[in-house]
Order: sequence, then C-alpha cells, then structure tokens
Amino acid sequence: MASHQIPIHQLTSLLGEWRGPSSDYTSLAERVRLMVIDGRIKAGARLPSERVMAEHLGISRTTVNSALAELRASGYVRSRQGSGSVLDIPGRTGDLPIPQAGDMLDLSRATSAAVPGVHAAAERALRWLPARLTTDGYELSGLPALRETLADRYTASGVPTTPENIVVTSGSAGAISLIARTLLAPGDRVIVETPGYPHSNDAFRSAGARLLPTIVDGDLGWDADEFAGTVERALPTLAYVMPDFHNPTSRSMSDAVRTTIVDVASRHGTVIVSDETTAELDIDRSEATLPLAVYDTHGNTVISVGSASKTMWGGLRVGWVRASSTIIDRLVAARFSFDLGAAVMDQLITSELFDGFDEVIGYRQEIHRASRDALANALARHLPTAHLHPVEGGVAAWVRFDAPVSSALTVAARRRGLLIGAGPWFGLSGEFERNIRVPITATPDAIERAVAILADAMIETARPGREAGRSVL
Repeated sequence: MASHQIPIHQLTSLLGEWRGPSSDYTSLAERVRLMVIDGRIKAGARLPSERVMAEHLGISRTTVNSALAELRASGYVRSRQGSGSVLDIPGRTGDLPIPQAGDMLDLSRATSAAVPGVHAAAERALRWLPARLTTDGYELSGLPALRETLADRYTASGVPTTPENIVVTSGSAGAISLIARTLLAPGDRVIVETPGYPHSNDAFRSAGARLLPTIVDGDLGWDADEFAGTVERALPTLAYVMPDFHNPTSRSMSDAVRTTIVDVASRHGTVIVSDETTAELDIDRSEATLPLAVYDTHGNTVISVGSASKTMWGGLRVGWVRASSTIIDRLVAARFSFDLGAAVMDQLITSELFDGFDEVIGYRQEIHRASRDALANALARHLPTAHLHPVEGGVAAWVRFDAPVSSALTVAARRRGLLIGAGPWFGLSGEFERNIRVPITATPDAIERAVAILADAMIETARPGREAGRSVL
C-alpha cells in the first residue's frame, strides 16, 4: 500500500519554531524525530520532497538532505527509489537520544500506582465470582450490581439515573471509542478542546470525524461564546469536553459556561460527551460544581463518561457511559462488532472499592496535593520564570514558558533521562510550544527530579538571539 504524504503546510505547522541551539539540520531532525515519537506524525507517512521542504522552511536542500541523513541513520526515515522518505519507528535504540528503560524517569503519562486496598478488594471480590462462573461471562451492558451502584451515585449527584442508563466499558478509552463508532459517520464534525486529551482526538479521527477546536485557556478556562459560535456555524454531531479538572490545564467550567454550552448544544442537536474521569479528584477547588448532565433538562444532550483508572487504579480496565436509555441501547447493540464487555473480575473489584470510595478519594487528594505543592516549589527554585497555571485538582499541571521551547526542551530532557509530554502533543496543529504538561500523579521526589532535569535542559535550548516574546500558534 502506498504511504500517505504529509502536506507541506501541515508539516510546517507541526514543526512550529523548530530551530534550536544546534545546527539547522540537527534541530530539524530532532524535531521530526520527536513528532514521530509523540505520535503527532504517524509512522508510515511520507515526507514532502527535499525541494518542497527547502522552499517552505527557508533552508537549503543540503540542510534538508543532512537532516534526512540523520533520521535515516537513527532509523526514523527509510528511503527507497521512487517512494521518497517515509517515517518509521526503529526497533532498537541505536544512537538515539533515549536512555535505557531502567534509567528513564517517565512523566509522559498522568498515571499512578493503585490506591491502598485494591488487593483486599480483589480478595473480597472472589466471593462473588462463583455465581458469575455459571454464566458465559460476556456482559455487554456490565454487571447489574455495578450498574446499580453507578446509577445510585449519579442520582445522588443530581442526575436521576437507573441501571438502564448505564453501560460498563473497557476503560474510558473504550467508552469514547464506542461512542465515536456508534454515533459518528465519516465527515461528521466534532468539537474538541485545545489543548485537550490526544487519545480522545484519535478516537474521533479513527471514526472519520473532522475536528473543530474550542480553546481552554490555562488561566481563564473556556470561552462559552466561542463554543456557541462554533456550534451555530458548523452544526457538529458531537462536542467533547472535560468540564472538571481538565487535562492538561486543570481548569473547571463555571456554572455559567455549563449552562450556555448545554443550552446551545441542545438547541442545535449537538450531543456533548462529558469526560468526567477526573471530576472527583478535587484538591482545594473554591466552588463545588454539578455534573454537566444536571443542565440537560431534556436528557438527550449530554453523555457522561467515567472511569476507575484515575481514582482507583489504571490496571482496572473499567469505564462507563451514562446516557439516555435510547443512546445506551444503541451503544450496547454496536458493541458486538468489536467488544463483548469489560472484564468481569475487574468489575467485581471496582464494585468492592466503591464501598469505601471516600477513603479512595481522600488518599488521592492527599498525594496529589503534595505533588502539586512540590511542583510549585521546584519551579520557584529551578525555573522561576515559568508560569504554573492554577491547579485545584485533577491529574496534571500546565506550565508555560516565556519562549516557544517545548519540543526542543522535551528532546533535551530525553537525553537526560526524562520522558515528558511536549505542549504540541495536546494541540491539533502544533500549537502550545510555550507549554509542557507535568503530571501531579507522580511522587514529589519524581517531580523535583523532573524539574531539575528541565532546568538543566533549558540551558541547552536557550540560544543567543532567541526572541523570548515571539508568539507562536
């Protein structure tokens, strides 16, 4: 099968401010390599010709040729006569700027170890397993007891819910993928947040959707008027939002924003997917919030998505969808083609952990607060010019620098043993070069080490003549 060529305008946008302290060809090679590692450019994609790249990047063909030679040597580009330069991911590290796995501090994922009590919950769950062994084990909607527990929790939060409004999935990723495959047709429009959660964007793209951005500012949050204008102009099929402790900015929607976006979506037939996987991870939010579905007076505009992974443990592949019974019926019917239900044992353990869920949340609150405070202190000591957007809960902090250095900083940090998500990974078109995401799910010690590495890497990325105030998309 012929490889897909990346349009030059898309490549230019993704590269952003790619020049660094090294030579142009080395800086270009490092930026392309990072985008392949991060997934912003898919392996198997074909680069534009050397001539086209040279013209649009304002460099010589010799520079482009030298960059491609570096990428070939490291295994990130393979070239064949008539096929051009195709991007690849090597199967071995070679001379890549990536330390061995045992030496790597991985802050690329906002995940953490299990809460205390998971092992004990697993032992208790075994009591209920014999009764399940008399069935075939395929639970398309989920175990009745877990669905009833989830329904009661939604009802208590102000959203009247019955088990018929719940379907249990294989994690929140499975929930979002199921929604996308069921409700979207190729070419449908979907509003997504930017910065936003890249894996949800991938699910919508896989369903053939066209993504429309709505901005979440790290300090100000959502612009309800912008969201409403996009709905009114584009009439999207879906809108995906994370209204509480948004990943990566940690912002939470105000009551006014929640009211506005649900109202405009309802009037124009847009269904809102409300990702609430981080909603209960409060640290010290000043105002209590209500689930987005509370504002859905007709009951058919908001689909709520939840998960056990951020609160209990990522190893429990249990997520869920709360929606109208009509939508739930469609989701369950659609599962036959790719998913026959979440693991029974995982559901039994999750049910047990819900019995002591206050302790689960209390534990997460304590460790996330300690890590958030450690990040603020470490930045003040090592990177005092960095701006830490407010973090009132959730799983991540959004840090802004005074120059577009994110991708270059990430490359330099890899050499020093730190994996961390560059800002553009959370955008749609290579933006957010001034930002980086730091998970507050990591331990305080790990965060202290990470910030020290970033400070050291920042020295490498700073080059004479860089305009600190220069803006990027």
